[in-house]
Amino acid sequence: MKLHQSDTQKYQTVTGYDETGVEINAVRYNYSLIVLPETPPRAWAAPTFESLSVEHFNIIGADNPDVVILGTGDKQRFIHPKLTAALTMRRIGVECMDSQAACRTYNILMGEGRKVTLALVIGPGDGQSAE
Repeated sequence: MKLHQSDTQKYQTVTGYDETGVEINAVRYNYSLIVLPETPPRAWAAPTFESLSVEHFNIIGADNPDVVILGTGDKQRFIHPKLTAALTMRRIGVECMDSQAACRTYNILMGEGRKVTLALVIGPGDGQSAE
């Protein structure tokens, strides 16, 4: 699905997504990544939902966001609170959503000027997530 086109590259905006990847400012990514409004997207070594660890969230916490939007693939899945305990203690909110909802929510919050981080888990077979 295509979202709106951005006339500026100043902010990192989700411009499209599907079951195998995401477009940030019309550049395609088909691997897990971290997106912040004012810095280029960067790879995130989280190939599957099941591989998420405390360290993955510590990496995100180093950016000091107000809120983290976690895209969990084709369906909403919830992480164990112990993975985000360090963020919670610092009053950084973490919301889990399916990746499409996460992309839309990130764009809205970013457009409101919020200090938001989008963390997307994109990996092989993402469309067939295992429980």
